Amino acid sequence: MGAIGDAFTWLATGANWQGESGVWNRLAEHLYFSGVCLLLSCLIALPVALWLGHLGRGGALAVNLSNVGRAIPTLAVLILLTLTPLGRLGDLPTIIALVLFAVPPLLTNAYIGMREVDRAVVEAARGMGMSGRQVFLRVELPLAYPLVMTGLRSAAVQVVATATLAAMAGEGGLGRIITAGFNTYNTPQVVAGALLVAVLALLVEGVLVAVDRLLAPMRGREAVRRAA
Repeated sequence: MGAIGDAFTWLATGANWQGESGVWNRLAEHLYFSGVCLLLSCLIALPVALWLGHLGRGGALAVNLSNVGRAIPTLAVLILLTLTPLGRLGDLPTIIALVLFAVPPLLTNAYIGMREVDRAVVEAARGMGMSGRQVFLRVELPLAYPLVMTGLRSAAVQVVATATLAAMAGEGGLGRIITAGFNTYNTPQVVAGALLVAVLALLVEGVLVAVDRLLAPMRGREAVRRAA
């Protein structure tokens, strides 16, 4: 039948979806980790990137520093944090490791989006008497939105995929299905867990793309209203 077929058979078994170790509970844990980490990453990265992009100073240094984090393996950070006193604080090591992993794409895309706004448009807005705050909110931010959204989508998919590593630190999530399969030499369970993570990442990407397309007409109408 093959590994993929056996994996679908495992997924079709109702007992594997029930209980503390079942798919539904592990999925809820995975979404919790991913959602909290993505929210914290946005709260950290976006205000800094957007403000530095607006000022036009210090952003390159911030982006380069954040990109250093991409060279550090998330699993290594997670294990090291687990071995520190932070490891006694439950989910905190996992959340910190995933936040550090999600900040670079958010920071980089938001900053570049702000800096790529046509300076002629910005100067024209200032010439019309707009304050710095109005230029930021009405001109720069709407024009930078596509790249900001791209960074958000990238970070979201990366966090959902990388949250699987939480199982290596004894935390929950869909990664526990995979590690449990390895521990019991249950290949169909391992493949099923990997499929669940892949499908969840694709669903998250699809939802964010749909939200982006839903907001696009509204952004267009708002731009027309402001121009009028």
